[in-house]
Amino acid sequence: MRVKSRVPLELVGYLKLADAVIITDYHHRIVDINAYYEQTTGYSRDNIIGFKAGFLKSGLTPPCTYTSLKRELRKGNPWSGVFTNRKKSGDIWHSSITITPIHIENHVYFVGVFRELEQLKEGIYLSENKRVENQRELLKVLAISCEIRDPGIEEHLLRVQNLTEQLVLAHNQRNHLELSKSYINHIAHASILHDIGKADIPEGILYKPGPLSPYERKIIEMHPLMGADILNKISREINNEVISSLEVAENIITYHHEKWDGTGYPHRLKGEDIPFEARIVAIVDVFDALISRRPYKDSWSVERALSYINEQKGKHFDPSIAETFLDYFKSKDLIVYQDT
Repeated sequence: MRVKSRVPLELVGYLKLADAVIITDYHHRIVDINAYYEQTTGYSRDNIIGFKAGFLKSGLTPPCTYTSLKRELRKGNPWSGVFTNRKKSGDIWHSSITITPIHIENHVYFVGVFRELEQLKEGIYLSENKRVENQRELLKVLAISCEIRDPGIEEHLLRVQNLTEQLVLAHNQRNHLELSKSYINHIAHASILHDIGKADIPEGILYKPGPLSPYERKIIEMHPLMGADILNKISREINNEVISSLEVAENIITYHHEKWDGTGYPHRLKGEDIPFEARIVAIVDVFDALISRRPYKDSWSVERALSYINEQKGKHFDPSIAETFLDYFKSKDLIVYQDT
């Protein structure tokens, strides 16, 4: 025999929604669920009404999610988030949920509307943190595969990526730029691709221990354009989510050898005509190259490299970003890995 609904007439309409719906009282005891909730969880309303909603917990939803939920509901605000709960069968299910407090006379009810993420018609659910992590790893593999001829390149690429992220965050905070988290992630992730164009440079030129001839220098200076071409070819073959901001990646690859005074390459851009993300990576790339040993040079000390960055403010580098870079090292007393 079906248990009679305990919800006020004003709430009955919610039970007709196509998503799973659960309604609880102020103490979070279940007063009704709809048919889709029964179908999704395997619990029948006859057996679930009267229980506290917490019995569905799996222990896999982060505690901070419940903290946020309770804080907002106490204020009388609606709350949205992601839950990981268990069905009656014991299976895990992930759901996007919105819980809304509704006042009827002297009572408060909470209406929860669940959408089962596993049942979305397209794609698969990943948390934002996991998606960002996956993208970072995929770009790392892509960058290393393009420069696989150099056995020491992985360490350089990872140092550039990590220091780029630190510099963007520091410059954003220092200058109150209010850059979005997404844009900062795009810059940090894409920085690892900065030299993929070197995949098309002959090894005899790329690793030549002596001075380059004018012809060889011209070929080296083509690698940003070669890199942009590689990026565009790759982007046509892979899911756009792997390189979620193609423009940022292309700007870094194409313009990270431009100089603030207009003497760089390949387009001799000057000042703020150089995209911001390329100006960031320019400093990091040069700094790491200076403190690293190469076939054609010994490594510099950190102090000497920082002195060079200071000398090149307003010449090679954006002076404001260079100041942030120098201040960051001073304030953090940062120790950077050096090749020995």
